[in-house]
Amino acid sequence: MALIYKILSRELWAKASAEGVFHGAAIDLTDGYIHLSTAEQAEETVRRHFAGQDDLVLVALDPSDFSGSLKWEPSRGGALFPHVYGSINPAQARWVKDVVLENGGHVFPQGWNS
Repeated sequence: MALIYKILSRELWAKASAEGVFHGAAIDLTDGYIHLSTAEQAEETVRRHFAGQDDLVLVALDPSDFSGSLKWEPSRGGALFPHVYGSINPAQARWVKDVVLENGGHVFPQGWNS
């Protein structure tokens, strides 16, 4: 299965990595689940929810690591988005790459979705 992605600040991911657990960003904690995106959804997620924010990272995760805690639920335009009900162990990340803010827009790392 294809990877799924969490977009968040470098600082928040560094804190989670140091603590060994990611419970979610503020919006995740409010909503009761960790918002994730597919490769097809990630760039629009950044445009809608992280406009103008610098120091972002893209964390790649394997959906098979979440067994019963991963649910696919309708969101933006009825598209199914991956949501984790629980926490994420930072060691589960397949990779973590920078999403760079350039000229007011975000640039994803080359080849991130291949």
